[in-house]
Amino acid sequence: MSIPPGFEKRSAVTSLGTMAYYTATGPLWQRPADSSATEALPALVFLHGFGGGSSSYEWSKVYPAFAADYRILAPDLIGWGSSDRPERNYRIEDYIKTIIEFIEQTCSEPVRVVASSLTAAFTIRAAIARPELFQSLILTTPAGLSDFGENYSRSIFAQIVSIPILDRLFYSAGVANPAGIRAFLETRQFANPNRTYDEIVEAYLESAEQPGAEYAALSFVRGDLCFDLSLYIAQLSVPTAILWGRQSQFTGPEIGKRLARMNPSAIRYFEQLEDVGLTPQLELPAVTAGLIRRFLPLLDRPAAE
Repeated sequence: MSIPPGFEKRSAVTSLGTMAYYTATGPLWQRPADSSATEALPALVFLHGFGGGSSSYEWSKVYPAFAADYRILAPDLIGWGSSDRPERNYRIEDYIKTIIEFIEQTCSEPVRVVASSLTAAFTIRAAIARPELFQSLILTTPAGLSDFGENYSRSIFAQIVSIPILDRLFYSAGVANPAGIRAFLETRQFANPNRTYDEIVEAYLESAEQPGAEYAALSFVRGDLCFDLSLYIAQLSVPTAILWGRQSQFTGPEIGKRLARMNPSAIRYFEQLEDVGLTPQLELPAVTAGLIRRFLPLLDRPAAE
């Protein structure tokens, strides 16, 4: 997987295995006056979403823009990318727990977290369970995929991968090959298919072809990781901003607006992005970075300001 210049891979051990993560090292991102300044910077964690071949690559065009001002941590979640991929049927609690464990092991103060899609929904639940670990949240398309009573498990994808043998055929034919990845990105994930380029496809393919990568992906497609975020969102107390692509095919912005209206004291900002699908960080990384930079200081202010 392509690693941005000045970043290197490190690891943290969780209860489900080792999580690889990427962080800035070396002279490129250090402040000239103090070679140890990077360690004193506040932490900014980027968490990728779920889908065949997902990994921290999803944020790799965004997080270098913050490396001069923050200690960047961009992990591959358990089951994805370069992290351990234990052979198991993954559950919601697995990811809430390992997100918390990763933050506990790598950060000594409350952190600012940027997270995507279903992982963003898990992050909300982690912040509800352990609010003292979080300074603020900036979330792109946070949805549990079964929100407001919707049942994702009834979808055609979930039905297919619930059938033994067919699940592996689905993965090999629809996920772990370049044509399947490109087709999904162009028709389902991106609003504009022209924004899909070879490097994105190759990064997704590299992650999807890792031994054991199918377990987390199939748990996701089967619906084992989906839940109704509307049952939890009112409990969130951490200051939050939400970005939502208007062309998101899985969950449209009306879902996001309904969720935001349920907790206006915590969800301070909701920004709908035109001509963007599920992952603005891949389609329009510069715009996404600009909005993150806009919201970070706003969320640090007391709510009355």
